[in-house]
Amino acid sequence: MKLKVLGSGSAGNCYLLQNENETLMLECGLSYRTILKGLNFNVSDVAACLITHEHRDHCKAIKDIIKAGIDIYTGKGTIDFYGMSGYRVHSIRSEEQFAVGDFTVMPFKTDHDAVEPLGFLIYHNEIGRLLFITDSYYCRYKFSGITHIMIECNYDVNVLNKNIENGTIPYKLRNRIIKSHFSLENVKEFLSETDLSEVREITLLHLSGDNSDEKMFIEEIEKLTGKPVYAADEGLELELL
Repeated sequence: MKLKVLGSGSAGNCYLLQNENETLMLECGLSYRTILKGLNFNVSDVAACLITHEHRDHCKAIKDIIKAGIDIYTGKGTIDFYGMSGYRVHSIRSEEQFAVGDFTVMPFKTDHDAVEPLGFLIYHNEIGRLLFITDSYYCRYKFSGITHIMIECNYDVNVLNKNIENGTIPYKLRNRIIKSHFSLENVKEFLSETDLSEVREITLLHLSGDNSDEKMFIEEIEKLTGKPVYAADEGLELELL
């Protein structure tokens, strides 16, 4: 199994979990053509697309994905927001497990300025349990037995405050960022309270172009956890063992 990053950030998010037989898509917030290219123009192996919430940087290509014959799984709030229907559209609920292909998925509530935001705990016998959580400023759940973590690390509050002071970021945007995204400190606190004994690596998602420091984020979290840490830069391909 490998993780392939097609995009991560406000410009668009899309991640692929792929083995020789099937692909699970996480988010579809890029143009359909970009996603299709990332799939090597092969949609027949895509088991499904999981979507966390309705913001366009996470579901820009949602209608094209459905037209291509790919099933989507997301919360009812997201489905209703776009007025979608049909047998390719699957409504899921927090803490109600379901299966797609050889993947088993447990959705859970996240905290974001969206209608019905979700995170996903994903099991596959090749990789164990993968935690996917993005666009949330808080996680109310405790996890154990996780082998892989994909988690948003959007900003550092010190960098954000400096950008506000020098006028790079409008002050009115500060509250929206703080109340809808994971900061470096949020991530460190979450990881400190999480059982990491089986974790093999941590991948940081959705880094802000203005309010983050990729090198510092990686160093801080590697120091805290003792685990290999990667940033989900476009084009990253990572073997998940």
